[in-house]
Amino acid sequence: MPLPLDMYQIRGARPLQGIVNISGSKNATLPLMTAALLSDEPSYIENVPNLRDVRAMIKLLQHLGAKVTFNAGTLKIDPRAFNVDSVHYDLMVRMRASFYAMGPMLARLGKAHISMPGGCAIGDRPVDIHLRGFEELGVRHHHRNGYIHAMHNSLVGTRLSLMGPNGTSVGATCNVMMAAVLAKGTTIIDDAAREPEILELANFLNSMGARISGQGTGILKIEGVKKLFGTNWKVCPDRIEAATFAVAALATHGDVTLRGVQRTACASTLFALEQWGAAMDWPEPDVLHITRGKKEKRPLHIVTEPFPGFPTDAQSQLTALLALTPGTSHIRETIYPERFKHVPELNRLGANIRAAEKGKIEISGVPALEGAAVMASDLRAGAALIVAALAAHGTSQVRRIYHVDRGYEMMEEKLRTLGAVIERQKETAEDPGMESLSLSAEEEDVTLGGEAAEG
Repeated sequence: MPLPLDMYQIRGARPLQGIVNISGSKNATLPLMTAALLSDEPSYIENVPNLRDVRAMIKLLQHLGAKVTFNAGTLKIDPRAFNVDSVHYDLMVRMRASFYAMGPMLARLGKAHISMPGGCAIGDRPVDIHLRGFEELGVRHHHRNGYIHAMHNSLVGTRLSLMGPNGTSVGATCNVMMAAVLAKGTTIIDDAAREPEILELANFLNSMGARISGQGTGILKIEGVKKLFGTNWKVCPDRIEAATFAVAALATHGDVTLRGVQRTACASTLFALEQWGAAMDWPEPDVLHITRGKKEKRPLHIVTEPFPGFPTDAQSQLTALLALTPGTSHIRETIYPERFKHVPELNRLGANIRAAEKGKIEISGVPALEGAAVMASDLRAGAALIVAALAAHGTSQVRRIYHVDRGYEMMEEKLRTLGAVIERQKETAEDPGMESLSLSAEEEDVTLGGEAAEG
């Protein structure tokens, strides 16, 4: 039976003005939730965003035997009954971050039978780096009937590298770090990811009694311990949500104050926006006031890179802003070279963007965008289309916003407080060819995908 889908109807060309509070980080929250399984005592995690991905992870933890409650932004995770060593396809296909369960399963249960995660709309993201890291710790595994079967007699610390074909792997660093905290001896991870979410997870684990050092340097040292304890933790602000609202303010000629911005975590994005011509000031250490300012707006030449480089998760949103910037900009995507499915949809709004070569686009700025019906293909593409629709003249419909619900808490409510005219509606089939947009429940599961670490 077709599953009804929501869309946003947006009347654009209105400056965003006011104050917005940035929610807790989705990309930090998900690995913290699985890390709570490493203890046999309850943990409390505060400032958790109420998102589709978080609710999916709650279902996974409950499937594994943990008791989970979620109330007013606080998660209580009680892992004392954690004893299930398998994760079936239906749970894995909903969200790629479900693979984070493998590290704690191996550390606590000694084995894991877990479905291969499904593909996703932003390109291929294999799990071979995760498995290579587990192998170095003493895990044996094989792949059969779409499942990974892994087990070990004992996890033993060693020195290993997690470098992948497109740079360091955030997901593999999280997963191997979670397994290594309960391994015998010392593990040293060379080429570890340096993203703020890695720092958050390492500090969370240390608050549980782990002994991790070097986070943020690219070389992690993990001295194994016999036992971890429950902890209380407050999730850091979402750096990608902050980037999205900052870009939306600039694209709409707005004047916005963002509360809950980690300056260091957002440094590369803020630097790019300053180069573009934005005016910023910091009335408080974690409060950013941003406007277009008086400087001439300049095209940018951006390369996405692992942290501290420009984040792939902000690339789509920046593309929407550069579509309205005079001159010719270029973006090279080195993390997920196929992550440009927002481009044809932006062009439907009147942008002039074309592929320059594989993994690179050329953006010729236009004076204005015009409202149109567009469709989100993934989480950040959806955010980019919302930014563009807010800036466009006329009315736009942004369809398949269940992608956006995965990573942005109360998106329409926050935008309305800034003066946006945005409504959530049920999708219609008024446009030619739109009849096929409704998905069955099974089809929706397959397309949910999900960024395990960047997304």
